[in-house]
Amino acid sequence: MPCKGGVRYAPDVDVQEVQALASLMTFKMAVADIPFGGAKGGIRLDPRKYSKAELDRITRRYTIALAKKGIIGPAIDVPAPDMGTNAQTMAWMVDTYNTLYGTRDINSSALVTGKPLPLGGIDGRTEATGLGVFYGTRVLFENESFCKKYSLTKGIKGKSMICLLYTSPSPRDRQKSRMPSSACKKKKKKK
Repeated sequence: MPCKGGVRYAPDVDVQEVQALASLMTFKMAVADIPFGGAKGGIRLDPRKYSKAELDRITRRYTIALAKKGIIGPAIDVPAPDMGTNAQTMAWMVDTYNTLYGTRDINSSALVTGKPLPLGGIDGRTEATGLGVFYGTRVLFENESFCKKYSLTKGIKGKSMICLLYTSPSPRDRQKSRMPSSACKKKKKKK
C-alpha cells in the first residue's frame, strides 16, 4: 500500500516527531477513506538560513537517498510540502526522480503532490489548508447545539475569530521542561 505524507525542513525536527506525524497521517487517510498509509519525512535544518541553490542540492540529495533505499515513488511513498518546504521543493524532488528513472516510470509525475501547476500541480493547493479551517469553522458555527452551549448565534457572519495553531515542542523546549523545580525559583535579591 502506498503512503502519503509531508516533507518538512525544520531546525527542531526529530525522529519521534516524524513518527508521530506519520501515525497521524495514517489516521487522516483512514478517516478520509483514502487507500494510503501515513508517512512523513524531515531534515533538521532552518530553510531560512540556506540559499535557494543550497536547498536545491539538499533536496536532490535527500531524494536520491530515498530512491536508493526504494522508499519513494508514485506507488510507494508520495511526499507533499510541509513546514519549511513548498512547491519548489516538490519540483526539485520530481526532477531528481525523473533524472534517476526517466521514462521507465510512466507515473513519475505522481511522485509528489503540491508541485507547481506547470508540473501537474493542482490550483488552490497552497490555500487548501486554510480553506479547510474556514469550512470546518463554518460548519461548526452552523451546529445549533454547539452555538447554544457557548451562547453564540448561529453562523459566522459578524464574528471575529482567532485561530491558535499548535506545534510540538522542540527537543530544546522538552529539555527545559525537565529542569528541576529548584532551578526555576526566583533568586533572592541581595540587600
